[in-house]
Amino acid sequence: MATPDPIRVLLVDDQEMVRHSLAIFLALFDDLLLVGEASNGVEAIHLCAIHQPHVVLIDLVMPKMDGIAATRTIRREHPSTQVIALTSFQDEEKIQAVLEAGAMGYLLKNVSIDELSETIREAACLK
Repeated sequence: MATPDPIRVLLVDDQEMVRHSLAIFLALFDDLLLVGEASNGVEAIHLCAIHQPHVVLIDLVMPKMDGIAATRTIRREHPSTQVIALTSFQDEEKIQAVLEAGAMGYLLKNVSIDELSETIREAACLK
């Protein structure tokens, strides 16, 4: 029996340490594949066009283009790509804005690896 293709994930965060930590986490799961990393929303949109990820994990506060504007563009240009917002703090206004922009949900950055992996899998099923 053939194994299913892995879920392609794009990481977007302006903090290299956060991206590095998430990349290490993704490598622990055979069904999750890191296809790219971006440090802002402009890069994220460009990488979505190239790599066609199933799921984008995106920070809300970044230079050049924030996660809200990037989510809006990603969902418009790549409707089968799901977006999960990652945030360090629970700012209800920003969270509401990213959900309205098309994110399927949000997680705090201190989320457990089990909850993050399950949320990625759930998002990939929505495509």
